Amino acid sequence: DEINRTPPRTQSALLEAMNEGQVSVEGQTITLQPPFFVLATQNPYEFEGTYPLPENQLDRFMMCIDIGYPDRAIEREVLIQHRNGEPVETLQSVLSVKQLREMQQAVRNVRVDDSLTDYILEIVDTTRNHPELTLGVSTRGAITFSHAVQGKAFTEGRDYVIPDDIKQLAVPVLAHRVITRSLVRESQRSRATEIIRQILQQIPVPA
Repeated sequence: DEINRTPPRTQSALLEAMNEGQVSVEGQTITLQPPFFVLATQNPYEFEGTYPLPENQLDRFMMCIDIGYPDRAIEREVLIQHRNGEPVETLQSVLSVKQLREMQQAVRNVRVDDSLTDYILEIVDTTRNHPELTLGVSTRGAITFSHAVQGKAFTEGRDYVIPDDIKQLAVPVLAHRVITRSLVRESQRSRATEIIRQILQQIPVPA
């Protein structure tokens, strides 16, 4: 929670876990068993006393999603669920680890046509040569982008990727990986989002 309030030493430990699948504690290395993934939050409107995540750590997060406020119906349900304690304590498993691993493998089997791979690469390459960006999307980011669109197709019941998968995930997957020339820290994300959307408008969609 509020990852940008964790000190650099803690962030370094998290980076090790995300990159190498292990953590080091008092000289002892502990392997993290799959499935392992990280969900993190940060408040974009509070910067005092925070430690911005370095680019190499941001690059390891598949997506950055702006959540905002829930709508009234959902927030009402949240209030009702919290009347008598913490609802998280009554959560029940809906699938086993084995089932989850099988689903992850099924995602990797989703087809990505060569023309769509080229479409992904064209988007990525444009970020690297954009005049308003000082840092474009890395090769790791391109790989993650491809995996993300496979996942989207899978959740929609398809075994193949379509151009809309790529267009719809471009901002959440890529915007946090680029750095704009803006000197105002608070405007980095919004400007990056605008640039990614402009790039999508410029590049022809494969037929």
